[in-house]
Amino acid sequence: MKQAVRDFAIRTHGKGLYEFTHDVESWVREQQMASGLLTLFCRHTSASLVIQENADPDVQTDLSRYFERIAPESSRDYIHTIEGPDDMPAHIRSVLAGVQLSIPLIGGSLALGTWQGIYLFEHRAVPHRRSVAAHLLGE
Repeated sequence: MKQAVRDFAIRTHGKGLYEFTHDVESWVREQQMASGLLTLFCRHTSASLVIQENADPDVQTDLSRYFERIAPESSRDYIHTIEGPDDMPAHIRSVLAGVQLSIPLIGGSLALGTWQGIYLFEHRAVPHRRSVAAHLLGE
């Protein structure tokens, strides 16, 4: 069994989905493993990780709009407001979308479907430098 680890730095320019599938796939190929499991972990409480369609950008727009509706910034129900009006909604969105992904490695490639991509889902309005830890275990 072999292991490999890496940290992916993703710069965001505000809310939205940022695809980094190509970077992950390139790194996985460099490890020269045939089978295994890749774990990705977002090291933040106001961003998340998702596997989503990468063919039609309308999917990303619709997802962003939906998350705006279910965790609005204008809610007076939040107690945690010290970091701005987008912070508590970002925490809620992160809980709903999740911060970890597990992707099988089969035949040396990630077992993603035809239209699936790996995205960091930024939930804050201002730019950030996000960190995603990767751990590949396989042979």
